[in-house]
Amino acid sequence: MKPGEPPGTAGPTDTRAAAPVFPSVPLARALASALQPLQGSEARVAAAVSGGADSAMLAAHAAPLALERGIALQIFHVHHGLQAAADEWTGSVRELGRILQLPVHVAHVQVDGNSGLGIEAAARNARYAALAGLAQAHGVTHILLAHHQRDQAETVLLRLLRGAGLQGMAAMAPAIQRDGQTYLRPWLDQDRAEILRAAQAFAGRHGWHPVHDPTNADPRYTRAAVRELLGPVLDARWPGWQARLAEHARHMAEAAAIVEDVARADLAALQPSADNTSFALAPWRQLPLARQAQALRYWLALNGAAMPTGARLADMLRQLRQLHSLGHDRQMRVAHAGHVVRCHRGRVWIEPRHQGHP
Repeated sequence: MKPGEPPGTAGPTDTRAAAPVFPSVPLARALASALQPLQGSEARVAAAVSGGADSAMLAAHAAPLALERGIALQIFHVHHGLQAAADEWTGSVRELGRILQLPVHVAHVQVDGNSGLGIEAAARNARYAALAGLAQAHGVTHILLAHHQRDQAETVLLRLLRGAGLQGMAAMAPAIQRDGQTYLRPWLDQDRAEILRAAQAFAGRHGWHPVHDPTNADPRYTRAAVRELLGPVLDARWPGWQARLAEHARHMAEAAAIVEDVARADLAALQPSADNTSFALAPWRQLPLARQAQALRYWLALNGAAMPTGARLADMLRQLRQLHSLGHDRQMRVAHAGHVVRCHRGRVWIEPRHQGHP
């Protein structure tokens, strides 16, 4: 191994079992850092691969690292059926698995275009559900996602345009828990140009080329509109904007963590029930107004409720602040995204809609 090469890069005298050479040392180093805590553990890892350049290169860099560290690695592919070429993409991913000597597992999903979420959100939800199902079926604990710096910058812009709060402006986190799985995004600081260079080098070595999803450049879709319409203007006027917005997301994540710590402490002082489904109204009303709102958001999230819109949150806050006596608090009842928030005997409760009164 040459000086400066990440572990696992095969040199000319390497006699280990064949493994692909890293197409990009910077990408390999970033991925190695994310995988380091898993070395020597019982973790089983999968790379989510669509067949595009980003996810394919994630798998290509993860394969030799997993081999070096003794980590069981697999490829997960979700067949959405939204494009005529979807079957070809699945075949391309299987071929990539053959080159990388990795098992490939495929899930077929039906995307509900009438869910009211929009096709992008519906496809994303279906994809995560399918990945969770594959992980459960194959004993996987960690799933690698190929989001990169441009994806992060686009997410910051989209969240800003949608009026997201502090937590939303933190955009994508390097690691998240969802559906009992840990998702890792090791390339949030990596320039996509480096990924494309790696894909070109990989194609030259193995003859494998990534697939191209036409929706990624179709401005009828929200993210593609940011990429195709706003991106070129920002590139011309503010070179480096992607790195700056990604840095902004890190700052927002740090600030959000501090605010969450304050909200956690505030809720703990509100005489919460053992299962955190209720808290005392009187001490909540003694909090500063901004901390009332943040404690309420934190409590809703703790109970698995979706974050309310600004208008819905304002309505909840107004009703809670206007309650005057235990005899009148029964009038408080707000339905919110599959839950009901109500007040009863001086306590604020949350419950699924189908349940009765506390």
